[in-house]
Amino acid sequence: MRSPSWTGAGSRLRALLRTTNTGKSPAALALILLVLLPTALLLGWWGLEDLSGALTYTGRITGAILILVSALSLLGAAAVVDHWGRNVFPYSGMVALIGTVAALLANTMLLLEAFRDGDSTLYRTLFSLLTAGSAGAVFTVWRTSVVIPSPKRVAAALIVSSALAVANFGYQQLYQPSQRGAKPLVSITVGKPVLSKDRKEFAVPVEIRIDNRSDMGFYVLGTEFHAMGEQVSLSRADRPREQWRADAETFRNFYVQHPLSRREIYQPGQLVLAQPWMSAGSWIEANDAFVTRTVVQLPIDTPYDQLALYASAQLARKDRGGVEQIQRMEYSWSGGKMPQWVTRDKNLDTVAYRGRVYENNAIDQHTRAPRYVSVYWQFGAHGATLSVSITRKGEENRILSRAEIRETSDRYGLVTAETGPIKRTLWDIKDKV
Repeated sequence: MRSPSWTGAGSRLRALLRTTNTGKSPAALALILLVLLPTALLLGWWGLEDLSGALTYTGRITGAILILVSALSLLGAAAVVDHWGRNVFPYSGMVALIGTVAALLANTMLLLEAFRDGDSTLYRTLFSLLTAGSAGAVFTVWRTSVVIPSPKRVAAALIVSSALAVANFGYQQLYQPSQRGAKPLVSITVGKPVLSKDRKEFAVPVEIRIDNRSDMGFYVLGTEFHAMGEQVSLSRADRPREQWRADAETFRNFYVQHPLSRREIYQPGQLVLAQPWMSAGSWIEANDAFVTRTVVQLPIDTPYDQLALYASAQLARKDRGGVEQIQRMEYSWSGGKMPQWVTRDKNLDTVAYRGRVYENNAIDQHTRAPRYVSVYWQFGAHGATLSVSITRKGEENRILSRAEIRETSDRYGLVTAETGPIKRTLWDIKDKV
């Protein structure tokens, strides 16, 4: 006859073996909860941010999906506790399996996004651990002999919902950023020159207009308008081909455009006026327009024969990111820190504007390092230019490759709208005196 102590020890051993064989150990329960609860909290946080603040419709849908997966993860955590314990709910095992599978899919996609597009080592490590933990959680729950009623229907529902989630995520994160879309149009209208009362000066009124005929808004990163005075003399005979070639080699060094002419002899234009014409950091809404007017003033005895007018704007799509207020920060002539690729032309002065750029969805906002936009307005005796760079802080001096420039342009929807040269002869106004 066995003693009571041996009988109790045998019962405990058999119970322990059953627990080990079914995978329902306390350690397994703790590890599953350690995966599902952080997943639910993180996805719920990002989902709420996207649902309320994403800049695209698909971004809002992604936020709703993240909230749904967060809820499934929380429900799965509760089901795991019941499945490991009293098993009050008969389908707690199935709910636990669905919750762990949903967490695995979400963590896997976020892991791929963190490595494909993110910069954060913290989130790469975190999602690697959560993905591995989710896979282990799915396997552990599956080993507990989960009862699934109508397994084919459940499998079909999981496959369809997973496919929809993956398709939406792929569209939002992979396909949509590669689409360029329309851009606003910039135009210049030259008015009739006006003489001063003493007939010693005259002014040429100029209207600069930007029309956004697309269905999306644009941030204005920077604008510039400049007028070039040009002297043009006529040759009495046809100019030889060698002179055309010399013109082409000469004009490539200037920030203006000149024709190659059989009779007209152009000289490099001289900058007469340069100015921004719209506030940096402002925006133009969809199907809207902005108009401003300025004047170009010259003495009546000006040596120039004509004016060449140029205008441009550097823009970013409002559905691709947000832009903090862009402020004028530095001047090249007062010791301001400028990238070497900006200051290599010593004949140009530069004004730099900078501002923070925000991503258009919570996933990229958290997994990518902060980006800053730098706008460089350069001007000199022979013209003016405007250039934009978006980089991480401290990388302004790095020269981006063509692939990086293209990727940045696609991501933030950067476009350049420009017009010119718009030519206006001055012979008629000079002949009035």
